[in-house]
Amino acid sequence: MNTIKQYTFKPDYSVHPGEILGETLKARSISQSELASRCGISEKHVSQIINGKASVTSETALLFERSLGIRASLWTNLESSYRLHIARRAEEARFASYYDWAKKFPLRSLSQRGWIPQTSNKEEKVRALLEFFGVSSPTTWEAQYKKLTVAYRKSPAFTTSMKSIAPWVRIGELKASDIETQPFNKTRFRRSLHKIRQLTSLDPSEFEPRMKQLCDEAGVALVFVPELPGTHVSGATRWLSSDKALIIQSLRYRTDDHFWFTFFHEAAHILLHGKHTLFIDEELKNVSDEEAKADAFAANHLIPRARYDKFVSIRPISRIRVVDFAKELQIAPGVVVGRLQHDEIVPFSWFHDLKRTFVFAEENEDH
Repeated sequence: MNTIKQYTFKPDYSVHPGEILGETLKARSISQSELASRCGISEKHVSQIINGKASVTSETALLFERSLGIRASLWTNLESSYRLHIARRAEEARFASYYDWAKKFPLRSLSQRGWIPQTSNKEEKVRALLEFFGVSSPTTWEAQYKKLTVAYRKSPAFTTSMKSIAPWVRIGELKASDIETQPFNKTRFRRSLHKIRQLTSLDPSEFEPRMKQLCDEAGVALVFVPELPGTHVSGATRWLSSDKALIIQSLRYRTDDHFWFTFFHEAAHILLHGKHTLFIDEELKNVSDEEAKADAFAANHLIPRARYDKFVSIRPISRIRVVDFAKELQIAPGVVVGRLQHDEIVPFSWFHDLKRTFVFAEENEDH
């Protein structure tokens, strides 16, 4: 979804209806007192309108229409345009004061990826960033994302700046808004995970559309959003509504073991945890109980614990045994290698050639 606004010409001036009224009276040789008498209002009020000190209300516009033969809509449109112009000028002044806040976000990356316009104008950058987030000011942004901050803090070692992670999450939300899903069904999603597990040996061009389709049918929007500067996350999960969940993967790690583990980890958050928390998954030495449960779910869903324990109990662990075990489980060998390396059963230098490196279209173009 392209969020860039088509900015049109906006003049830096606007005419108060009083100026037009004054010129009209002069052209028709009508005095202010005569107009006041015709309209049944005070001469002082007419003078205030002409001098821009009073506005033209709908009622006054109707009086001018009857007294001068000029449509009421002209007066109200002039008044509306003038007030909007004044408000816009005030807004621009506020936006200039917001720039120190806005520049804490990865503005260059957002513009390079097409999510906000490329411009050197500070006020336009602020405006575009606020529209990207769908908020009116930094204050409302802070209020909107306050709950997300609480969710971040549930990870005790979380180090990524919120100003970096929030745009990445927002891109995921905007992408997901274009995805039509069925109402979420937990049973259907669990079944989908079993089918998705069987896709791990395929290439991205084959498994990606099928994987997304299975998620859509279960009420889960799956999107891939490459990292933004300052982010160090592999995935995120949140609920967009009571019937639609969202999984975002950053493609931070290109190898198949990391990719598949991340997906099933995020899936665990949907199945095991509440609907009111945004889960951001970063590399952590210390993890919360929820993250530990998600890790266990992902590991054991990919490779059942009993079968894994039986496999590693027989030594040595050879390359051919890894390949045969993967065939037996009907999963990619790289997934087995990743599990063995993570558990320090084998060194990280072993069996690296069994891992595959993925490249997704989203790494080159967001939308």
